[in-house]
Amino acid sequence: MNKRTGAIAGAGAIAVVAAAILLPNANASTDDEPSPKALAPRAAALLGSTLAQDLGQDAAGWYYEGGEDRLVMNVLDEKSADAARAKGAVARLVDNSTAELRGATRTLGSTASVPGTAWSIDPKTNKVVVTADRTVTGDKWDTLTSATGKMDGMVTVKRSAGEFKPFAEGGDAIFGGGSRCSLGFNVTVQGAPAFLTAGHCGNASETWTSDQGGAEPLGTVADSQFPESDFALVTYDDPNTDAPSSVDLQDGTQQEITQAAEASVGMEVTRSGSTTGVFSGTVTGLDATVNYGNGDIVNGLIQTDVCAEPGDSGGSLFSGDAAVGLTSGGSGDCTQGGETFFQPVTAALEATGAEIGAGGAGQGGDGAGAGDEAGGDQAGGDQVGGGDQVGGGDEAGAGEAADGSLLP
Repeated sequence: MNKRTGAIAGAGAIAVVAAAILLPNANASTDDEPSPKALAPRAAALLGSTLAQDLGQDAAGWYYEGGEDRLVMNVLDEKSADAARAKGAVARLVDNSTAELRGATRTLGSTASVPGTAWSIDPKTNKVVVTADRTVTGDKWDTLTSATGKMDGMVTVKRSAGEFKPFAEGGDAIFGGGSRCSLGFNVTVQGAPAFLTAGHCGNASETWTSDQGGAEPLGTVADSQFPESDFALVTYDDPNTDAPSSVDLQDGTQQEITQAAEASVGMEVTRSGSTTGVFSGTVTGLDATVNYGNGDIVNGLIQTDVCAEPGDSGGSLFSGDAAVGLTSGGSGDCTQGGETFFQPVTAALEATGAEIGAGGAGQGGDGAGAGDEAGGDQAGGDQVGGGDQVGGGDEAGAGEAADGSLLP
């Protein structure tokens, strides 16, 4: 029972008994509790955001139950529960407010800033979930458990078998500064074509190419943010580049991207990256903080159970036709699984002034993305994606852009 409503429970029970004695033959009330609405993920996200704003401090987070197609709204009292039910949500009474949970994350940031740790607010457990990777041992583990032990009832600690790190390494896909990363989403900036990728990739090199040798120039970094955030905006060197708003699904088809969307816990998402290809999973936490070590602490990330590996950095996370995130890093791999964190696309768009879903900004032609040059054997052949092909056929472009984790 919620600690904030327990005081009235006894009186409520007495009232029910009295009503049963006085009106033994009364018909059922016509004011039955409304049934939850069946909601698509983005409709649920909109309702959750609206309810959180309307209920203010009496709301305590929300999440989406995909199997039931419904929104679960955490609240602190019965009045707020009734308001949530009236809008079609499932109301769930919890102990910890959003303010209290956010306060716990701030405390962790000042008392448990240990490399190899990550934490996010989990509305399903109504707690802050702290994850420690395999490097957190000895004094580091003692520091972490000492800090979390003082927040009983607010924090859960779990271990990860892997090691948290940004997913970038020397290799293929898009190249710069000896690093390989993945293209996230094509965008436009004041009508000019550009793309988003990870900030730790943008920091590695000012210029990016579509081949490892650097013979096919692709774009120049216009803005790169890492750490704290993890996104970069790269403008195409050829202003006539055809940069359609879609993600290559690496089976010969593309997913059109028409908009950007905020993530929500329980949302089903798909990730495309140049190392591992396409994998799906769910969002498990929001506003995550990850300490990658060496002072690289990133805030405001999306936490998921989708796998990823080095070279997938910057790749696209999407839900249907909506762009959701850019691959930042995590632990594990796509054989054993693990945790992966993503930079929210909405924050990157707001910071850079870029727009998504605008279609091809340029007119195409002989530049990047046309013919064999940027989409031929170098960027779309055996090197990219860890398999025989990326995007279907012998080329990952062949006169048509293959973006997402690939090149335009």
